[in-house]
Amino acid sequence: MREIDSAVTSGQENGMSKDPRSAASMPDSGAERPQSARKTMLAYAMVYTFWGSTFLAVRYAVETTPPLLLVAMRQILAGIALYPLARMHSKEKMTPRQWLDGAIIGVLLIAGGNASISWAEAKQTPSNVAAVLVATVPLWMAILDWLRPKGPRPTLRIAAGLAIGLLGVGLLVSPKDPFLHTAGSAVNPICALVLFGGSLAWAAGSVLSRHLEMPKSPLLAAAIITLTGGVVLCGVALALGEGSQLHVQNISLRSWLSLGYLVVFGSIIGYSAYTYLLVTEPPARVATYAYVNPVVAVIMGCAIAGEKLTARMTVAAAVILAAVVLVITATHPPEEGSGQPVVPD
Repeated sequence: MREIDSAVTSGQENGMSKDPRSAASMPDSGAERPQSARKTMLAYAMVYTFWGSTFLAVRYAVETTPPLLLVAMRQILAGIALYPLARMHSKEKMTPRQWLDGAIIGVLLIAGGNASISWAEAKQTPSNVAAVLVATVPLWMAILDWLRPKGPRPTLRIAAGLAIGLLGVGLLVSPKDPFLHTAGSAVNPICALVLFGGSLAWAAGSVLSRHLEMPKSPLLAAAIITLTGGVVLCGVALALGEGSQLHVQNISLRSWLSLGYLVVFGSIIGYSAYTYLLVTEPPARVATYAYVNPVVAVIMGCAIAGEKLTARMTVAAAVILAAVVLVITATHPPEEGSGQPVVPD
C-alpha cells in the first residue's frame, strides 16, 4: 500500500541531492559512476520485486495466522531491527512530539493500510485483486491533499487521472461483468470497502507525514512508525479476540516462512533500498514503484498461486495504473513533496 503510498521528504528537500557536475569533477568519478549505477539498478530491482511480492506473501502467511496479529508481528519485528540500525546512522535526538506524530502516522499506515490488506486476503480476496485496489493510493493522496486546508487544486492532468482511476475501480467492483455479462463482482464488496478504507488511511498517513514533526532521517522515521503502528495494532488485534485464535503449534511452515520474508525482504531490505533511492534518484522516478508493484503482484499471483486473471481484471488494472501514472508524473507544487508512502507495504 500497500501501499504504503505515501510521504518521506525527498533527498533534495533534506539537502542530500547531488550535483552531477561536482561529481564529474572528482578524479575517480569515472570509476564510481558504473558502481553507483549498479547499486541504483539493484535498489530498484529490490523495491519492485520485494514490495510487489508482499501481497502473495501475505496470502500465504494468513493461511494459519490471524491477519491483524500477523501485521503487528511483522512491523514490530521490523521496527526492532530498524531502530538500532537507524540510531547507528543518525545522532538525531528524538522528542516526545516526534514519537507522538510517528504513532499517528503508524496507526494510519500500519493499523489502517497494512491491516486492511491482511484482513481482506484472509477473507479469500486474491492477492492480485488486493494489489490492484491498493494501487489507487496515489489517487486518494491527491484527493486528500486537495481537501486539506490551503491544499493545492488538482491540475487538469491530475483531475483526469482521478476520473480515469475511479472508472477503473468502478469496473473492478461492479456487480456485473461487462465482458462475460454475468453477475458478481471481482471482489467481495465488504473486502473492497475495507481495502478502500485502508487505502484512504494509508493516503492520509502519507499526506500527514509531510506536515507532522518527524525525524530528518527516513530510516529513523520508518523505525518509529513501524514500532508504534505495530504495537497499537497488536493491542487492537488482542481486543478483537485474535489472541485466542493464535495457536503457534498450528502455524504452518509456509506461514512462518512468509512472515520471515515479509519482515526481512518486505520491510528491512526493501525499505533500505527505498531510502537509498530517495537520496540518489529523482522522486518521480522512485515513485514508479507505485505502478510497478501491482504488475509484479498480479504476475506472481497468477504464476505461483494460480490466481485467475479475467478480462475485467486486466482492463481495470490497466485503467487504474494508467491513472496512477498520470497523477504521479504530473507537475506538483514544490511543497507537495514526492508523494510517496513512508513505509513499504
